Amino acid sequence: MDVSNALIHQGHRLLQLGVGLFLFTSFEGFAISYLAVPLLGRSAHSLSALLGVILISLGLLWPRIRLGATAARVAFWFLIYSGLAITAAFIIAAIWGAGKSTMPLAGAPAGTPFQELVIMIVAYSSAPTGIIAFALILWGLRLGESPSGGLLGTQHDLDPPRRQETIT
Repeated sequence: MDVSNALIHQGHRLLQLGVGLFLFTSFEGFAISYLAVPLLGRSAHSLSALLGVILISLGLLWPRIRLGATAARVAFWFLIYSGLAITAAFIIAAIWGAGKSTMPLAGAPAGTPFQELVIMIVAYSSAPTGIIAFALILWGLRLGESPSGGLLGTQHDLDPPRRQETIT
């Protein structure tokens, strides 16, 4: 699969994941009051909705980024991991009723050392992967010459890429 088709495929997967997060957010909203720390549950609810918007936006943009196959794959997977990891950390903390060491402003009580460690590892692992993903995405959005000969970002280049069909 060439890079252009891979970017189209990855963009479509980001769209699907974003819509899936909206569905998750819809159902998670019903469970907020039953969680050990409802405030963290509401934060996870808002965070997953925001992540859904981000993934849908980047899914629409994804076919236009200018990255090689490896860099695009790293940006794609690191973006997904970082978003889902921080959301998972909030959900775990809300369910366990823990997370004071990592999320002190959320009003969560201190959990067992194991619970606090798990929440901390999951939450903190999202930062470097997110930074790398967004740095690669920013680099992929740089201006330059498009394959059609004009500058990227001009009106001519705004047309979506066409999938190349092969007849067998």
